[in-house]
Amino acid sequence: MAKKINETMTANPCAIDAGKPISHAAKMMRDEDVGFAPVVDGDRLVGTLTDRDIAVRVVAEGLDPEDTLVRDVATKNLITVEPEDDLDQALSLMARHQVRRVAVVDGGRLVGVVAQADVAREAKAKQTGEVVEEISE
Repeated sequence: MAKKINETMTANPCAIDAGKPISHAAKMMRDEDVGFAPVVDGDRLVGTLTDRDIAVRVVAEGLDPEDTLVRDVATKNLITVEPEDDLDQALSLMARHQVRRVAVVDGGRLVGVVAQADVAREAKAKQTGEVVEEISE
């Protein structure tokens, strides 16, 4: 029987409120030592933010991180899985969309994140190698 997402995901990930300034998000990401954070409005997933998003969409554009809100630069094209989905489904989505992390939602409510590292711990070595190769293309 295939592993389920909820058996491998990081539960209760550090999430950023969509209405916070980017400066707050950057400090939280630094303090939590993460490069990816789900963006929420209440407990609803509305986007994702990476350290690269901050560099490219805020710093490189000369925007003020105190005045720029997370919702204004977050990625809104969401790739998600549900807790009861098979880990293989997450692998397939990650490879197809060339992403290293996907948010786990239950009825639109953020419940976790599954990352390439989580997959690597659980999947067979050959399968993990193939996925990493596809994500990195």
